Amino acid sequence: MTPHKEQQEVQYDAFKNELKAIIDLRHPLAKLSKCIDWELFEKKFEETYAEKGRPGIATRLMVGLHYLKYTHDLSDEEVVEKWVENPYWQYFCGMRFFEHEMPIDSSSMTRWRKRIGESGAELMLKETVKTGLRTKIIKKTELERVNVDTTVQTKEIRFPTDARLYQRMREVLVKAAQKENIELRQSYVNVGKKSFFRQQNYSRASQYNRAKKETRKLKTYLRRVVRDVERKMEKENDDMFKLLKFAERLLKQERKSKNKIYSIHEPQVECIAKGKVTKRYEFGSKAGLVTSAKSNWILGAMAFHGNPYDGHTLKESLEQSEKITERAIIQATCDKGYRGNNYDGDAKIIITDGRKKRITRAVKKWMRRRNAIEPVIGHAKSEYRLERNKLKGQLGDHLNVMMSSCGFNIKKLLRAFWFVILEQITMLFNIKYCFKLI
Repeated sequence: MTPHKEQQEVQYDAFKNELKAIIDLRHPLAKLSKCIDWELFEKKFEETYAEKGRPGIATRLMVGLHYLKYTHDLSDEEVVEKWVENPYWQYFCGMRFFEHEMPIDSSSMTRWRKRIGESGAELMLKETVKTGLRTKIIKKTELERVNVDTTVQTKEIRFPTDARLYQRMREVLVKAAQKENIELRQSYVNVGKKSFFRQQNYSRASQYNRAKKETRKLKTYLRRVVRDVERKMEKENDDMFKLLKFAERLLKQERKSKNKIYSIHEPQVECIAKGKVTKRYEFGSKAGLVTSAKSNWILGAMAFHGNPYDGHTLKESLEQSEKITERAIIQATCDKGYRGNNYDGDAKIIITDGRKKRITRAVKKWMRRRNAIEPVIGHAKSEYRLERNKLKGQLGDHLNVMMSSCGFNIKKLLRAFWFVILEQITMLFNIKYCFKLI
């Protein structure tokens, strides 16, 4: 059921502290709360609720918590805990009185993200850009020239090894069989654990032949459990059938196989080589970012699965950016990875391929300016939760990259409001100093 709409005039509570009496309304977060169009979220997200049932949690509260989570690089549990301590956060989320209890359980944020989906996260990113335009922090002309680049959004998984994959797959199959009341001939819990520990120790000691022997044992244990489950599975069970197919695929894969499995709980993870010295391979999904060429606002963010060529992601990235900004892109600057792209729109595509002759001074300027997207990616990874994505599945990949971009834009908006406050304080100081001289 849709959340209850808050009444405009709430009766005063003498036993609670009103937030307006506690906080400084000139604070950037208080100013930003008045600039965001909260009613837009309520109208758009009403469609995701059922007609009957328990009323949902206030939309403004959930949107505000997600903005704060990604702006300050917090988990679901941490943002709910700190919300109780911070009156500015409560005011930003639409509270009138200071609350001393947690507003929701942290698990509600996970369910709410699944409810809004990709379109909801895209709407949240769009509103950060709209807020910048509404407050005249962003100029419309800045949205016409953009920089485009891709990076790897790594997933929260361990480094994949054959031994660990066999061990983990066997554990998952044994648990699923016990849940379905299938009596296995042997679960290999103890011998499998000992064999896995030996394999790890032999690898650390560079005794690779012994380590390979223990890996073959773990593979044998998994194969025996698979055959045992196939024999004793009486009725057709879709979940168990999928697990068995997954285990067979893991047993058949080799070093040069395509579409390999790198994680049991995140099978969509891909191995991406970006040519870095420190990290030869990264495990996750490719993410494409579009930023304004002049002021570095993130105007588009997408996750791509299947490890596509960078040039083949350009069309989708620019289309999403035009949808978010509602303005046509005149020029997009990319690196060499976008040569041979599939873009067929009206925007001019500039590839920074090292040319020094036969190009104008203006084009050289925008080619140099393309490098400004690199620190944006670095900040998004180190400060806004793009580096180790902990959200589950492909939907989690799409949500995380867009929410990370929301956090980046919100931080830029808050910084812009701080500069306005400092300018006002400086002007007041200068006026008082002039009066003293008179």
